[in-house]
Amino acid sequence: MEYDPQAPPCLTSDPLSFAWTSARERWPVILTGAIDDIHKATARSQNPEEAAEGKKITEAIATLKYELQHNRKLTPLPDDGQPDIKSYNEELEKRSNPQWHGVNWLYSECYLYRRLATIFANSTHWKQYDVFAKQKMSTFRSSRPAVLELAARYNELVNQLDGKPDPTAEVSEADKDAAEKLLFAEMCDICLWGNATDLSLLTNLTYDDIQKLQGSEARKKNEKNIITNDLDAAYTTLRDARKNNPKGDRQIDIVLDNSGFELYVDLILAGYLLHAGLATRVVLHPKNIPWFVSDVTPKDFGALLNALFDAKRLYETPSEDETAQGITPNALSDDQSILLTELFRDWAQLHADGKILLRSNIFWTAPGAYWRLPRVAPDLFADLQQSELVVFKGDLNYRKLVGDVLWDPTTPFAEAVGPLGPGSGMRTLALRTCKADVVVGLAKGKDEELRQTEGGGGDSGQRKWAWSGKYAVVSFVDGKAKNGK
Repeated sequence: MEYDPQAPPCLTSDPLSFAWTSARERWPVILTGAIDDIHKATARSQNPEEAAEGKKITEAIATLKYELQHNRKLTPLPDDGQPDIKSYNEELEKRSNPQWHGVNWLYSECYLYRRLATIFANSTHWKQYDVFAKQKMSTFRSSRPAVLELAARYNELVNQLDGKPDPTAEVSEADKDAAEKLLFAEMCDICLWGNATDLSLLTNLTYDDIQKLQGSEARKKNEKNIITNDLDAAYTTLRDARKNNPKGDRQIDIVLDNSGFELYVDLILAGYLLHAGLATRVVLHPKNIPWFVSDVTPKDFGALLNALFDAKRLYETPSEDETAQGITPNALSDDQSILLTELFRDWAQLHADGKILLRSNIFWTAPGAYWRLPRVAPDLFADLQQSELVVFKGDLNYRKLVGDVLWDPTTPFAEAVGPLGPGSGMRTLALRTCKADVVVGLAKGKDEELRQTEGGGGDSGQRKWAWSGKYAVVSFVDGKAKNGK
């Protein structure tokens, strides 16, 4: 708390905020889904002891839901052997053991998932169980058309990037750089929008067409919803690093958000960065416990690769709902299966070669802002300082970067990230679709303009335009440069 920004935080007691809606509507639904999942898993168990313990876990989650809905006080987390429990409970005490409907939103939301994790960690038969696992894979499975489309385009792109350039092609250095910048922007757009990606934006995702500077019009259609965009500065940083150190070690870190299809597009970006020579190694940072429903854990990375390796089994095996409805999924064609096999081989080889690495850290599931990183996790901070670029994916990572406080929306991003800003020695790129109130880096008057759009909040005092994921921000700060950008 002492290292957090000194500005009013988002609170679950604020009726004008999305925090209010989350605490009263979203969280009970999430816990109900968890209860239902455990109930079904318990019913399938053939082990009497496991089944009995499953019922106790169901009761524990139901108790948590009751306390939340009836605005009880947050209670100290039970010790599950992990060192972060102490810091959670110390912070809870400093916050005077608040009630669910009158507490710092960021802390209480992290507390919710951390408490859920203790229920499983303190069990005997359910320690490794991920109550959200089915939801994660179902989102990937339901994105089948986009998965196949992106696989085809990625494979083609990789073949072109890895191939020898055409000596007869007359492309100036300026045009080549402009084309590469456009390709980088398109790949980051895919990563930004995740499973909201409009595939019509990607119609020119081949290196040959990009070199002709086609595709820019398609990107402009989507750019209107990216209300602050620093991609050009991020690209220039990576291009210059490659130019100045072509044979050296150039690492990019990606702090992951959601699993399933979003992890899939994150790997699309990682593979592109490596094949394009913008990085020599990409380090992925997953969570070490199930977190915020769909966040990536190390197990989810393996599950995704396994799904690509055996794509027919994934896509042709009916889900529980399909079985109940008598629905038989369409079979993958041989060509489609080959597409995903090629993709699997590329990513598996990059992983085996140490070019794609996973590093989880307990800091990513800590309760507070990333302003605490230099003091609370100095070794992790030192590692990230060595990176050419640290990419933070998604809404929660953005909220943590800027402290989830009520900044004026015109506050510069470099200021809002505090100790991770200018002079930090760390370069940060946030790719975030807006799903919470806090937002910074906007032009003067932009917030007011967006509030007046349909569903934007109007004169209600609510920043509803920032709740739906329709709009996005791409924010960059160069903590290695003296001026920050």
